[in-house]
Formats: sequence, structure tokens, C-alpha cells
Amino acid sequence: MTNSAAAYIAMDAKSDERHEGSKYQLLDLPWEDVLVAHVLCYLPLRHLLSLQCVSKSFRSLVQVYLANCRTFDPAQTGPRIPKEAFSSMLRDNTVLHTLSVSSCSDWITDKELLPVVGQNQQLRSVDLRGCSLLTRHALVALALGCPRLQHLCLAHCEWVDGLALRSLADRCAHMRSLDLTACRQVRDDAVGYGAARWPGLRSLSVAVNANITDAAVEEVAKRCRELEHLDLTGCLRVRNEAIRTVAEYCPKLQSLKVNHCHNVSESSLGVLRRRNVEIDVEPPLQRALVLLQDVVGFAPFINLQI
Repeated sequence: MTNSAAAYIAMDAKSDERHEGSKYQLLDLPWEDVLVAHVLCYLPLRHLLSLQCVSKSFRSLVQVYLANCRTFDPAQTGPRIPKEAFSSMLRDNTVLHTLSVSSCSDWITDKELLPVVGQNQQLRSVDLRGCSLLTRHALVALALGCPRLQHLCLAHCEWVDGLALRSLADRCAHMRSLDLTACRQVRDDAVGYGAARWPGLRSLSVAVNANITDAAVEEVAKRCRELEHLDLTGCLRVRNEAIRTVAEYCPKLQSLKVNHCHNVSESSLGVLRRRNVEIDVEPPLQRALVLLQDVVGFAPFINLQI
């Protein structure tokens, strides 16, 4: 449904007011079974917020929709949503499956997030990317209240520590994807602890963390045989031995990121390339050709200078 659809509903609401004698009006239709399930679900969130301003009845209808929606991403409302609006919109919702608050990263704190997590125990996917004002209590709340959690993004949340991650591993046994990019308090032992409890893990990022060594990578490889995507970008202490272990124990691996892993070379990556695993580092010969092309490209300029 497009902008014109939202405008049509608004005009229809005003038409209802002018034609009170009409036999049927839009709001006469069943709210939850028809309007919420088959009309409002196609409107972007920002249009629903505008629709609330049409009348008290429409405000009530939108609140019913928000109380029953399974996915909530404030980014759909525009570049910024006030914290008061965030709390109001999710006040009555207890059925969320997917929650993304990365677009609220510059203001969201435990005060706004914890009530939402506490009343939505069916959450499967949560994106807290870049939410630097949260604390480890947010992760503990997810662990205690959301046992069905499967997908969690904590990228650039430097407040994540090993103890909170262990709590998550103990209570959320169905984890499928976990993004710990730039979570620099996380160390090998916490990653290994989680890997032992998440055999079904399919995607993991521990990128941009100099604390991660071969020990963590090898433990993940041996415990998480279903692994399909692994991001080790900038893990400076990871070496060829760990990559060989990944190649041996992870037959379903589809992609591997090892850019800026200076101790990882083609001697270990070659095995994965032969299995058509997507790797973000080019083979040595291809890199050499690129460098040669750059040199050739600069050759006329060099000659002119001479």
C-alpha cells in the first residue's frame, strides 16, 4: 500500500464524518480481523502515526494495531522518533517477535528498552546495533525474559561483557545468529562458553576485537557444525591454524571474512576457496594483478614527471 492508500483512508475518515447517515463506514468493519490484519499491516509506520491525527476513533484503531504487531522498527517512522513516542507506541504490545532499535541508538537507554523486553517474551530477533547508552542489564533482561531468542545484533555495544554473554548462553539455547562486532570486552572464554551451548549457530561475528584468538575460533568451529557465516575482520591474533580448524569442522560454511587478519594466509584459505566459500580477501595472484594494474596506470604520469 502506497502513500495514496494512506491518504485515501484519511479522506474516507473525513467522508465518514460528512455522511453520518451512510449505511456502512470504514470503521464499521471488524478492527482486528479486517482492518488490522488486512489493511493497516500494509501501511508504513510513519503513515500510521499520521493516521492517528484524523480522529479519536482512528487513534484507537492504530493503538489496536500497535498492540498486535509482531515486528517493530522505529526507522520506518523517519530519521528520528522521540523517546516518548517509542514508549507510547509499544505500551500495550506483548506479542513482538522482531524488535530493532538501532535507529534510536543516540537516546535509548535501559529505562526505555527494559519495559518492552519484559513484556514481550516471544521475541525471536533483536537488533541493538550501536546502542551505546544501554548497559549489560539489557542483555541480562533478554536472557531472563526471552528464551526463544534466535537472532541478536550487539554490534558496537561496548558494554557487552563476558558475564552477560554467559547469562544469554545459559538461557537462550536456540541462537542462530549473533553479531558481537566491536564488543571489545568479550574474550575467548565467553565465546567458547556460548559456542558450547549454541550447536545450531549459523552466523557469528566477533570482528574488530583484538582479544579473540585461535582458541575461540577453534571452539566455535568444533561446537557449531552448522555454521554458515563467520566474520573475523580485524581479529589480529587469529592465525592459519584456526582457519584450518574451521575448514575441517564446518562443512556448511558459505562465507568467511578475514580482512586485516595479518596472520591468516592463503595456505589456510585455499582449502575453503576450493569449496567455493566466499572470502573477502582476494587470492595472492589476483591481488598482485591489481597492484600491477595500478603501477601500469601510474606509469604515464611517472614518465611525464621525469
